[in-house]
Amino acid sequence: MAKNKEQRIGVLVDVQNLYYTAKVLYKKKVNFKNILTEAISGRKFIRAIAYGVKTEGGLEEKFFDVLGKQGFEVKTKDLQIFAGGAKKADWDVGIAIDAVKMSKSLDVIVLVSGDGDYIPMIDFVQNTTGCRIEVIAFQRSTSAKLIESADEFTDLSENTRKFLM
Repeated sequence: MAKNKEQRIGVLVDVQNLYYTAKVLYKKKVNFKNILTEAISGRKFIRAIAYGVKTEGGLEEKFFDVLGKQGFEVKTKDLQIFAGGAKKADWDVGIAIDAVKMSKSLDVIVLVSGDGDYIPMIDFVQNTTGCRIEVIAFQRSTSAKLIESADEFTDLSENTRKFLM
């Protein structure tokens, strides 16, 4: 089923996944506004959530404010630092739960992440609600199985001038 303007759409963005991929592969920043426009593609935009992580320095506050002004609802959590110095902050479970909850009232969920950990969520949503899952990410850092699981995949690498700053 192709994109049509009647589809109700929600966009879930794994900010860390995209941010670090763009930084490592291209040494650039992600243009989240253009990604949101691409994800919506003229369809009925219902909700976009950007999931971010706060560090001790709090440097990302301004960035989160900008995302809010661009149409994203921003959810944040604090970076966890363990006794051995290891750091952890991921939103996989939170994003998966939101996707499952939202899939009941949407036609399409666009997942903006290349993380293969989302495959079970995609399978569950597709098989229980019939909601389409489209994935947008940089192909070089995206799980091949994730691409395979998605109803559609958009490779941000194909238009770096549009999606990077």
